[in-house]
Amino acid sequence: MAETPPRALTIAGSDSGGAAGLEADLRAMTACGVHGCVAVTAVTVQNSLGVSGVHLVPPETVAAQVRAVVTDIGVGAAKTGMLATRGIIDAVADVVDEVGIGRADDRVPFVVDPVAASMAGEPLLAEDAMEAIRTRLFPRALLATPNLDEVRLLVGVRVADAAGAREAAAALHALGPRYVLVKGGHLHGSPEVVDLLFDGERTWEFTGPRIDTPHVHGAGDALASATCAGLARGLDVPDAVAAGERYVRRAVAESYPLGAGVGPVSPFWAVRAHE
Repeated sequence: MAETPPRALTIAGSDSGGAAGLEADLRAMTACGVHGCVAVTAVTVQNSLGVSGVHLVPPETVAAQVRAVVTDIGVGAAKTGMLATRGIIDAVADVVDEVGIGRADDRVPFVVDPVAASMAGEPLLAEDAMEAIRTRLFPRALLATPNLDEVRLLVGVRVADAAGAREAAAALHALGPRYVLVKGGHLHGSPEVVDLLFDGERTWEFTGPRIDTPHVHGAGDALASATCAGLARGLDVPDAVAAGERYVRRAVAESYPLGAGVGPVSPFWAVRAHE
């Protein structure tokens, strides 16, 4: 019988197409050597062409899932994905306080991936939910991982260059996360993708070539989840982000078509590496 592996928790919505959401989270966590647990926030009717329906899980049921996992199985790190409503966000903020998840040194590391914009950059959350991310989740986050569209919606900064990324990181850090990772993948026109990590004083840049593929569904989820897996394995934040960056770059490079629309990033390279 094998030893119990590190565990991580994703609090996120389900993607029936298996490309993004908690399905992408679990794929990345498994590929990174971590047992993934879930608290489902929503069930989506979704395929490669988009989302055609959403069924929300009651906030008290979301919180009960978190409580059930943490109090029995235990987790070394937790992350959020799609939280959908102010009610769910408030429930998550309350329950993570209750079970010991958050940014303080003696608590389980908490990664907030503020899923607030569609792939086209349109808002996915009402303003009251956006405000709850700012005021209730970010102060509890060890790490926040917004993309550039989410940066614009959350703090009103339109990032066009490195100076803009630093301005955005400072504005986001002021909302309370100990670390902020501003993801540069949506800054098109550059041959490189630069993600900027900021802790209020120091910055780290993670740079890689822009990969020519339309199939990037779930890339943000995969990065946050692989980083969360690194934290569950005991890495500090810069090293966990570096591990997440390595994972997602390879996953994007080996992405594949699926259906008639946008295909997912791939975890299969990591599976093959362990064969």
